[in-house]
Amino acid sequence: MIRRSALLASAATAAAPALAQDELNALVWCDHTDPALIEPFEEEHGVRVNLREYEGTGAALALLDQSRPGDWDVLVIDAIDVFRAAQAGILAPLPAEELPTGDFFPEVVLEANNSQDGETYAVTEKFGYNTISFNSDAVEPEAMTSLANAWSEDYAGRISIYDYYLPVMGLAAIAEGIPTGKIDADSLETISATLGTMRDRAASVAGVVAAQTALATGEVDIVVGGGEWLTAVLQEERPELTWTIPEEGAVLWAQSIGVLADSARKDLATEFVKYIVSPEGQARLATSSCFWGMPANREAGAHLSDAQKEILRWDAQEDYLSRAQLYPAPDEDLDIEMQDLWLDTLQR
Repeated sequence: MIRRSALLASAATAAAPALAQDELNALVWCDHTDPALIEPFEEEHGVRVNLREYEGTGAALALLDQSRPGDWDVLVIDAIDVFRAAQAGILAPLPAEELPTGDFFPEVVLEANNSQDGETYAVTEKFGYNTISFNSDAVEPEAMTSLANAWSEDYAGRISIYDYYLPVMGLAAIAEGIPTGKIDADSLETISATLGTMRDRAASVAGVVAAQTALATGEVDIVVGGGEWLTAVLQEERPELTWTIPEEGAVLWAQSIGVLADSARKDLATEFVKYIVSPEGQARLATSSCFWGMPANREAGAHLSDAQKEILRWDAQEDYLSRAQLYPAPDEDLDIEMQDLWLDTLQR
């Protein structure tokens, strides 16, 4: 779901947090900034958790480059980027035997992402789907059972495209029968044609807040690349704003959390990771005020209300996971080609 910027992306310079043994400093996504998630850990451990929100792995790496070693302790990161971060020596090994991954949805443990050479460097904490969000008062739900219908001529001018190339190009590939794991340079021509159709019929290409706003205000009726993370926080007041997984499937997003190798507070940072993936922490993270998503730990269900589980489509996860495909994971050369194609599409 959340953007993965190129690893050389820049970020605004920020003052590094002061080093203190009774504080923990974490680079996180916005769903970790909810006091309902953070305060229980602070109270239990008698510490203050300092949070810096960022968007895009490149921005996190830039912030780390601008900081002193040891300034930051915890990193939330797109699961697809853990392998690169571990190879770069940014993440410290975690005690895998202390993590409750046996209670996780098996499909989101993502060993290939989170581990290498027998060491675990991060753990999946939350997941969901880049798929189709829509206004069910303006769009027939039956029509959204097909990906191609989501950007058909029938909805020209009523569509927004989520502004992140990997999941949207993944959806374009799935629509054309190309598995996300098989995307290569030869398949980009087919994907390009589908992206062009999407863009020609879209009113906008938008980030998270802009896409939510466009859907909520009626500026658009469909968001390609949306999902539960886009509409779940709106459902209580706007139940007609919903999402679905078409017959062809969707793209699975997942976020991970790990301890930074330079942390001077690795024990406390590890306790924070363990709290986040505990059933209680998972339930709070899943229903964060910023955006909702499925908790990786199935035991979180005992701490969610029936209404919350209904919004998350808890009982449908087995079916959804069976039809979801992982984010495209291009090598450096293919990634450059994909980003170039995305920029060309945006400029149409």
